[in-house]
Amino acid sequence: MSKRRTKRIVLVVLFLILAAAVFLVIKNQYFQMMSIGTGSKAKILCSSVFLSGRDATAVEAEDLGFHPLYKIFKTKVDYEQKRVSCSLLGTGLFKAEAVFREGIGAVLLAGGALEEVVRAWPKPEIDAAVEETDPESVDWPMGDRLILVPPGTTIDAARIRAAGDRLFSEADPNHPLRTRALIVLHDGRLVYERYGPGITKNTRLLSWSTVKSVTCVLAGILVGRGRLDLDLPVPVEAWAGAGDSRRTITLDQLLRMSSGLEWFEAYADRPVSDVNDMLFRKPDMAAFAASKRRTVPAGAAWNYSSGTANIVQGILRKTLGSDEEYWNFPRRALFDRIGMRSAVMERDASGTFVGSSYLYATARDFARFGLLCLNDGVWLGERILPEGWMAYATAPAPAAPQGRYGAFFWLNRGDPGKPETRPYPLLPEDAYFALGYQGQTIAVLPSQKLVVVRLGMTYDDDWGGMNVFLPEIAAAVK
Repeated sequence: MSKRRTKRIVLVVLFLILAAAVFLVIKNQYFQMMSIGTGSKAKILCSSVFLSGRDATAVEAEDLGFHPLYKIFKTKVDYEQKRVSCSLLGTGLFKAEAVFREGIGAVLLAGGALEEVVRAWPKPEIDAAVEETDPESVDWPMGDRLILVPPGTTIDAARIRAAGDRLFSEADPNHPLRTRALIVLHDGRLVYERYGPGITKNTRLLSWSTVKSVTCVLAGILVGRGRLDLDLPVPVEAWAGAGDSRRTITLDQLLRMSSGLEWFEAYADRPVSDVNDMLFRKPDMAAFAASKRRTVPAGAAWNYSSGTANIVQGILRKTLGSDEEYWNFPRRALFDRIGMRSAVMERDASGTFVGSSYLYATARDFARFGLLCLNDGVWLGERILPEGWMAYATAPAPAAPQGRYGAFFWLNRGDPGKPETRPYPLLPEDAYFALGYQGQTIAVLPSQKLVVVRLGMTYDDDWGGMNVFLPEIAAAVK
């Protein structure tokens, strides 16, 4: 055989190997994309219909209309059993199912999770005094009875109202904002409140990543009780091996998104991503995130990761010891204490709260959370958070660029000594935010005693909040 012919055969073999490898990669991504699509549609529809009480057709058109792939997935809503199934063209291929439990929310049965196990979980206990009290009979902020006080001379209420109303006007049909709820608090008092079509003050809406800040607060409560230490290695079983480089990762490094763990965060623009794989295909999200390898030394680099928030939730679960204590912890330690009656933090199929993405609550309850943060963790004279926790949470992470991130809160600090590098130059330096996908926002401006909550469905996240609306609200405070 000639050398030329041998060379050709080798090249053909190499080409076939490469083609086979590309095919397998594409096939695997295709499988992931299909299962991510059916899983996300089943989960979002189940929560929206049974927890938020919204119309399924409207949810499919708005909440699931941002990606063309959703059109090929057909759903079946079982109103009697309170479950949703979804598959490719209704054929049963890539089938995903989500089930709803009162007080627990919707749970995606990913990775072969058993429905009977999920249905056997006990409901979280609600403080009897809270459950039996009509919120309309209790003054704001603990309840929903609003004391009508004329706006003070330090605030331009008309300017705030005009700015807020613009977010509901839909001036550009090619870029719908779909603002669903907007609340402005000044010095604890509700000065603006409005809702979009089909939404009321009692409608629970999705947090997306704003719940990371709630996870930070829950961790802070345990730190204050001496159950956790910011600077000690965290109790993650998968990292416990003597030669595992991850075993030295601390709670502080996790909260500051500086663990060094590998993670790829992308949504509609790159559907096959770590975050989508976790949220819509994995039964144990904390374990999935903890399985990632460490690519850089802990503390050396900042990398935004929804997986990290679920690792922290897994740590809270292990620290509290029993599932009963863990499942009741958010309500007993936080929600009931500040009047967040509507709040439901959803779980993955293993029973761990999805502290990265899934809190459903009314806009007023999200505003209560923002008010707790504004008041340094003190609620009506009672300290909920350990003293200094909010100062810690809003101090820039050393590895975060431009001082833009603290501990599960976004910041506006800029580089030290360089105020011009602030991410949002029209807003005060002390402003901080809980931010979520598609424009969910809890903004706290301490120097002006402002809390702003905006919830909606803006596909590209750009609802004009940071550079237009919030500066206008800030300017309305004298």
